[in-house]
Amino acid sequence: MTVRASIILSAVLLVAACGGPEREADQAVASTTGPATATAAPPPRTTLTVVAAGDLLVHPPLTDQAAADARRRGRDGHDFTQVLAAVRPRVSAADLAICHMETPLAETDGPFTGWPAFSVPPELADAAAWAGFDTCSTASNHSLDTGVNGIARTLDNLDRVGIRHTGTARNAAEAARPNILDVAGVKVGHLSYSLSFNDIELPAGRPWAANRIDPDAILDEAHRARAAGAEVVILSMHWGTEYQNDPNGDQLDLAQQLLASPDIDLIIGHHAHVVQPFEKIGSKWVAYGMGNLTTRFSDDSPENTQDSVIPEFTFRRTSSGRWEVTDVTVLPTWMEYRPAARVIDLLAASTDPRLPTWRRADYARIQKRIIGYLGMRGALAAGLRTPHDRPSARPSGAR
Repeated sequence: MTVRASIILSAVLLVAACGGPEREADQAVASTTGPATATAAPPPRTTLTVVAAGDLLVHPPLTDQAAADARRRGRDGHDFTQVLAAVRPRVSAADLAICHMETPLAETDGPFTGWPAFSVPPELADAAAWAGFDTCSTASNHSLDTGVNGIARTLDNLDRVGIRHTGTARNAAEAARPNILDVAGVKVGHLSYSLSFNDIELPAGRPWAANRIDPDAILDEAHRARAAGAEVVILSMHWGTEYQNDPNGDQLDLAQQLLASPDIDLIIGHHAHVVQPFEKIGSKWVAYGMGNLTTRFSDDSPENTQDSVIPEFTFRRTSSGRWEVTDVTVLPTWMEYRPAARVIDLLAASTDPRLPTWRRADYARIQKRIIGYLGMRGALAAGLRTPHDRPSARPSGAR
């Protein structure tokens, strides 16, 4: 030990000895008054915000856009964050944000393919996590496009970026386990089912690889989620008639049947590639189709295939202890193709003074069209609101 260290040690011991009685007295007082840092447990949550979004659908031109965006940042691979940048504030602000992975993810170096058998860059999962999504439905008509290897790659990549998933599975145990998330102390179950797999048969010995719509199976899983502790159960449905804004008869019948169950609280829909109406059935809501959050159809495709909505559902705990949707707002979005493929927040863009008047007017026209589709089954009269109508303050307890 050096002389300097010896002096310091002696001084410390002297101070400790001289302060002994006072220190013992302080400790005695502390033992009678209890821990100074003890705090009461926070009250249970009474509100919960859930945001959902339309299909994450990637055609080859959108893959090219993501590659170009990565190069501009001096990176290899693909970067979808700029495509999704406009919706990140809304998605990341929710207590729970739900996405829909329409197409299987590929290996890092591809091959990347489009219709009829999709295989898209795995960095799409990174961008979804960056935008703030927490869980993603994976049952779609393209679930089996690249077989069980595509299912495994998709789920492996979602695991890698921390996004939960439901609708497809790598093994029987995973398929049997309901997807239940702890959202600020509230347990939320998320289920996912598809109307078909484009005539591709489920692999032999793996009937659990992807969920096909079957009302009994859906109700059974919802009940198992409740039994496992879920206080809220949300069902993602890949259903409907492609390119048709009206929900078809099967959608209407299934919505009535499934929402009649006490085990299902909300249905959110995908697949049609256009926006379909919302409807309030009893005290519950169904979003028949939210459109394509991302897409890049050919330039001669109908403009409404670029439409989408991002709804926010506010759940409140009722006096009975159950949760109920008491507020629904929708943010209309549009997948713009040029000058670069980007999701446009139509509310922000239609009121942005930096944009030319003609462009703001065009965004307002598209937004009006989308809101018209949403109201086709009485949703506006039932209380559905756009962000124009929304109070500026968020519900207490929202993150």
